[in-house]
Amino acid sequence: MSIAIRTATRDDIAHIAQWNLAMAWETEHKSLDSAVLERGVTAVFDEPRRGFYLVAQRGNEPVGCLLVTYEWSDWRAGDFWWIQSVYVAESARREGVFRQLYEEAKQRAALAGAVGLRLYVETENERAQRTYAGLGMERCHYFMYEAEF
Repeated sequence: MSIAIRTATRDDIAHIAQWNLAMAWETEHKSLDSAVLERGVTAVFDEPRRGFYLVAQRGNEPVGCLLVTYEWSDWRAGDFWWIQSVYVAESARREGVFRQLYEEAKQRAALAGAVGLRLYVETENERAQRTYAGLGMERCHYFMYEAEF
């Protein structure tokens, strides 16, 4: 069955929150607070400036998603689109679902005049790294730092 990519709606919030819980556990063995996570997902729909979700659907079944957020680059006078919160349901893995989500995000970014796409990946997640390289993405020379509050 073919995969269709669409913009997520509020009806997808529960799926997206569940997928984020699963992704955090699968990739980092982190247990997220589901109430905080649901508020975080909902906030994207409340404030479109934060970004948007794309959902992959096989028939009537949602099988994956990603979040696009924006980062202004004063060096390039344009937005980078960040791909985040990527998840593909186990039953749909290795079927090109992420590739289709990525291609849709890339096409939308180009049409919107974005200056590029970025994402981050766990250093140990070699499978994902190979996938991203296979799509033509290149590893950057930046390290990521954070301070949580």
